[in-house]
Amino acid sequence: MPAPRSTGKTLRRGLAAAAALPLLVGLLASCGYGSQAQKDEPKATGASAGGRKLSASEVRIGYFPNLTHATALVGLQEGLIARELGATAIKPQTFNAGPSEIEALNGGSLDIGFIGPSPSINGYVKAKGSNLRIISGSASGGVKLVVNPEKIKTPDDLKGKRIATPQKGNTQDVAFLNWISEKGWTVDPESGKGDVSVVRTDNKVTPDAFKQGSIDGAWVPEPTASKLVSDGGTVLLDETSLWPDKKFVITNVIVSRKFLKEHPDVVEAVLRGTVRTNEWINANPAQAKASANARLKADSGKELDAKILDPAWQSILVTDDPLASTLKTESEWAVKAKLLEKPDLTGIYDLTLLNKVLKAAGKPEVSDAGLAAE
Repeated sequence: MPAPRSTGKTLRRGLAAAAALPLLVGLLASCGYGSQAQKDEPKATGASAGGRKLSASEVRIGYFPNLTHATALVGLQEGLIARELGATAIKPQTFNAGPSEIEALNGGSLDIGFIGPSPSINGYVKAKGSNLRIISGSASGGVKLVVNPEKIKTPDDLKGKRIATPQKGNTQDVAFLNWISEKGWTVDPESGKGDVSVVRTDNKVTPDAFKQGSIDGAWVPEPTASKLVSDGGTVLLDETSLWPDKKFVITNVIVSRKFLKEHPDVVEAVLRGTVRTNEWINANPAQAKASANARLKADSGKELDAKILDPAWQSILVTDDPLASTLKTESEWAVKAKLLEKPDLTGIYDLTLLNKVLKAAGKPEVSDAGLAAE
């Protein structure tokens, strides 16, 4: 399917699911809905017999079957990434959580991955920067505070209530703890006890807990947020409202340092594919939404119901920009919450190839917020 040229607009379209953020070097964890990689043996796809030859015969790409990984879902479904790779085959692999994806990258079974900022930071810090680089953005937004409207009508009503986050130290947990502290309330970051009870609950369990009344609300990513709304919840706060320009990273693209060094031409081709995919998503939102849902069904056996898919899709912005300054802020929030010792993130970004691709496409270059290697 041809990919139309961008109109230059950036539409907030997207998809959702979990993604994650600053984290404690031993604690910070996952983005996604589980803890294990999918067990199905991935099959190489997309190679063109007549395509140009690059330095690797295949590239192993990891992602979550979640809407926040729209670039991967649509790029693979529509063949937009494969087209740029020519004779190099894609070997896709799906994951349910960031730590398992980082483990695969560290173990040499994964080359490039779509992943949240928290596992990116955690993986980088634990390996002292030897294992990965963030090479592109992918998605922004898609996180909401959804509450029981019978119990909570204003932000001040949260005091004394039980509010779920996906996991201690994950992206949403850190953001919620920071929001609580700015309200002047106190919560112990380890136990979650305090003026607000922060209940760390897996996203798969949160909707049932909400319906049963064991939690009064949740600070969660899409599509969990839209699921809670469909079950009677009300959006009290959209996290985008807390950020300058209403943008913050929820998914970025990482690469194994070894693969980047040995196969920069393949990495560049993948980035041409992701840039082209994001352009196509923004130009064809309805068609892209259907494409993402089709890929979800192929990967997980289930597609999302329209009442969940539609609002979730609306809340995510796909973007090439890694929004590096927001990752820096998120790590500072984790330090402030005492869930992370102050990390040295210098060198976590290498946007050289992305900016080369953007320049060739007539698009503005993006910033690493001073976090590139010196």
